[in-house]
Amino acid sequence: MNISPATVRVICIVFVLSMLCACSPTEAPEIVTVDEPAARVVTIMTFNVQNLFDNQDDPNKDDKAYLPIEAKQSEAHTAACNKIKVESWREECLFLDWTDSAVDYKLGLLAEVIRQIDNGRGADIIAFQEVENVQILERLRSEFLADARYGAAILVEGDDLRGIDVGFLSKLPLVGQPILRRTAFEDFPDRAGDTRGILQATFGLADGSLLTGFAVHFPAPFQPTQMRIEAYRHLNRLRANLPPEHHVFAAGDFNTTSTEDDRESLFKRLARPFWTVAHDNCQGCPGTYYYAPDNTWSFLDTILFSPARGTNATWQIRADSVQIANRIPSQVTPEGRPARFNLRERTGVSDHWPLVLTIQLAEKQ
Repeated sequence: MNISPATVRVICIVFVLSMLCACSPTEAPEIVTVDEPAARVVTIMTFNVQNLFDNQDDPNKDDKAYLPIEAKQSEAHTAACNKIKVESWREECLFLDWTDSAVDYKLGLLAEVIRQIDNGRGADIIAFQEVENVQILERLRSEFLADARYGAAILVEGDDLRGIDVGFLSKLPLVGQPILRRTAFEDFPDRAGDTRGILQATFGLADGSLLTGFAVHFPAPFQPTQMRIEAYRHLNRLRANLPPEHHVFAAGDFNTTSTEDDRESLFKRLARPFWTVAHDNCQGCPGTYYYAPDNTWSFLDTILFSPARGTNATWQIRADSVQIANRIPSQVTPEGRPARFNLRERTGVSDHWPLVLTIQLAEKQ
């Protein structure tokens, strides 16, 4: 059979392209594509990263579980671990080998999750929970997300007994200094260590306006509901005290289970009168956390948004932009739930799924 030179060239091109495709690494599934000019949109993510610790012993923090195994051989360490009541946490304290390679593995997984957003570039602003210190967050930024062009990590050390803090990564310029706004639980003085404070940071938007963000991690569900009520009220006071021309968001782990919200109407009473609640607009989303004691889904993680008050209220949540970032296979258990990080079995990323939304600049009326 005779084949023309033109046909041969076409066959060769097709062959080469197919080989290139076969050799290319599989890219992370994309969740949000920003198809407008960067100056008109900002993506915001909240991500509870489940115990992002370095492997250096900090005497001021309860980080004894996150050390290399050779640092866990003393009688004092064993005795301290054996006081932990939860079996899985006790075993982790005794036997988890938190080596340099383990830390790198964890950081790599987190970066993969973040890169689901906007063609591998990540959200413009990320609010993090459960981060030990600014150094480990800076490693995530500078070593694993270097090409994403985030500014320096933002974290102010808090008072949490476990040593976990809230922080930000942002591509938007930071305006002024971040401030940690500690919550005073006057009715629970013995439980003040179970809070991370509210991290306040202000960022410059492309149109010259200001966006103030609050990174939050409210008291855990096993603590009294009144502690979370006080945390909501503290957040709302911070918002009310800002200049009216600031656009405002609060992102993080609000630790409000669906069972508690059904009983106490916390979002209805303490959030919706002042904010747009992101997960109200998350179509087909079960939740960001599966709460095993209640066998229920909850939006422990959410984002609240409040546009500037008055004539400058030109930034709004884009319709249909609220999504759960859970397209990486390692994030999901066979049952379809968030896959808790497990170093020994090399499974999971975090027991929380990130939530992401886009705010956009609207035309002034």
